[in-house]
Amino acid sequence: MQIIGPLEGSNVQLVKMTEEDLPELWEIIYAEEHPEWVKWDAPFPLQPMDFKKFRGQMVNLMKQGLDQHFIIKVKCEIIGLIFYDWEHESSNSLEIGLGIYRHEFQDGGYREDAMNTWMNHLFKLFPIPRIGLTTWSGNERMITAGQNLGMMIEGRIRKSRLYRGRYYDTVKLGILREEWETARKP
Repeated sequence: MQIIGPLEGSNVQLVKMTEEDLPELWEIIYAEEHPEWVKWDAPFPLQPMDFKKFRGQMVNLMKQGLDQHFIIKVKCEIIGLIFYDWEHESSNSLEIGLGIYRHEFQDGGYREDAMNTWMNHLFKLFPIPRIGLTTWSGNERMITAGQNLGMMIEGRIRKSRLYRGRYYDTVKLGILREEWETARKP
């Protein structure tokens, strides 16, 4: 993937990750023992990781061409990560995901701004017919953000995630290229 310069949203900037970003990124992901953002993430338990191991893994991924993961910044401050993964590359099927790690940026439209900027970029970059997003029913913020950008709930896998003694659904959202383009015509 070839990207020149940062991707500018209304309030966020998406920037390719560099080694210089790693201390701040580690800090917002791992420094707190029980960070607030984990409550909304998947829900999978956060495995503690020291900076040396984190840095080693991330540098290794960057050397392998980690170009699917970008830093989300607001006024030069890292607030999270956004990425895409090929669900099935030969079918041009990909999924996006993101994490907003700073509590004070959980609301205020930063998630939607980052997703909008990222999806717009991905539809321009790849000849893909659709962009998907998978989350869980406990993450209403992510579901709402996807729906606000025109994504539709395409599937629900009932009671597939156990969190704190309660079962939640896996929720799959998606938007087709023609839906994206039609919604963004002037």
